[in-house]
Amino acid sequence: MSTVAAVERLAQVADRLARKDLTVERFLRALAWNCAGIRLGPLGYLDLASGGRNRFSGRGFRRRFDDGTDGQVRHFAGMAVAPVLLGERAARWSSIHVLGDAPGSADGQLSEAALTFSRELRTGRLAPSDAGDWIRHHLAS
Repeated sequence: MSTVAAVERLAQVADRLARKDLTVERFLRALAWNCAGIRLGPLGYLDLASGGRNRFSGRGFRRRFDDGTDGQVRHFAGMAVAPVLLGERAARWSSIHVLGDAPGSADGQLSEAALTFSRELRTGRLAPSDAGDWIRHHLAS
């Protein structure tokens, strides 16, 4: 098992994807595939609905985002792509009412961070080339 924290591996995937010439939507879809097993095509909707799968697991998230499991990378990547697939309002609603991520909980706070990350990318306030550093700065312990 790697000694690199899972949150750093997430950032490294973002760094690697940023070196490719991808649209922001494609960047988020590729991040979700590489980190949460959410497929790029139409089956991605099914993967998102089922929660995806841990492509790699581990820790390294700030305490407020740590729910005590090794699946936070999957959670973040799935929630970051959810607005691309569902729209931001439906993604937030689903997080709270389907997944049960109470707003003040670790999962709820991680969902909000993922939605912010996604929005920043989709509005152009965050470039994909800075996404890995955003993850390190905002999520890593």
